[in-house]
Amino acid sequence: MKKALLSILLLTALNAFPQYPEATITNGLIDVKLYLPDHKKGFYQGTRFDWAGVVSSLKYNNHEFFGQWYPNHDPKVHDAIQGPVEAFDPIGYENAQPGETFIKIGIGTLRKVNANPYRFSSKFEIVNGGEWKIEKKKDRIVFIHELHDDKGYSYLYKKTLSLVKGKPELILSHSLKNIGKNAIETSVFNHNFFVIDKQPTGPDFTVTLPFEITSKPAGNNLIKFANNQLVYLKELTKGQSTMEFPKGFTGDRVKDYDFTVENSKTGAGVRITSDRPLSNFMFWSIPTTISPEPFIKVKALPGEEFKWEIKYEFKSDQ
Repeated sequence: MKKALLSILLLTALNAFPQYPEATITNGLIDVKLYLPDHKKGFYQGTRFDWAGVVSSLKYNNHEFFGQWYPNHDPKVHDAIQGPVEAFDPIGYENAQPGETFIKIGIGTLRKVNANPYRFSSKFEIVNGGEWKIEKKKDRIVFIHELHDDKGYSYLYKKTLSLVKGKPELILSHSLKNIGKNAIETSVFNHNFFVIDKQPTGPDFTVTLPFEITSKPAGNNLIKFANNQLVYLKELTKGQSTMEFPKGFTGDRVKDYDFTVENSKTGAGVRITSDRPLSNFMFWSIPTTISPEPFIKVKALPGEEFKWEIKYEFKSDQ
């Protein structure tokens, strides 16, 4: 009887906490846990974010920088995802009729639901998920997504997460090769979803931008702009959020893609830079996560390859 009860409890626990395909990488300073793309068993099966490089945990010097920021997980939910994840604007959506298809890089060919403007929260059917390949070494992992679409939008997308030897740095290297007949032109942003030491979003956090902010905040009395910084006026509580659009960047300078998030209580921080110009910038946060959202433009004519890189430099005052 006891053995039967234990078996039932164990089975219940396994069902409550499904085992998603995952991998780990390390350079001796940083330890990273990632979830792997999988159409049937994957941690993320939504249609908003690129499936490659979902970082559920990154630890450096006893600090945690990512993690679950939402209450319950469902692989099909559009934002049930963690870490420095990226999302591409849809390709061919506006010209597609309801029932026809469009493209999301890092996901595949999707079916348009209705004639409404594109909404990232909509649930789209994945008609063609392409093929995923994964190459792993101790300190890096490579995700390769190949898609052949019957409308002429085909690509070979490669994303590498590598840890720099002897440094607390993570580099996201990307390449998008256009192997189709049509030009690929879109934009991509990184949502980041920082969960630094599980600290509540509030005055202990400071976000520093590389440019003087020329616009005003939304006016919700939660955050203020001070020269080139975003400063919280109070700790956010359940139901509160910020959605800001700080201006001051030119849209064509690489140096404008340079953001730092720091927590004065734990001493942890991170700097994010790129080798491509910042094309747009938004800032979103709720009590459990802070998300600077930098955008870049992506363009590749047939036969061309577009490359870009994002670097994370992690800091600790302890």
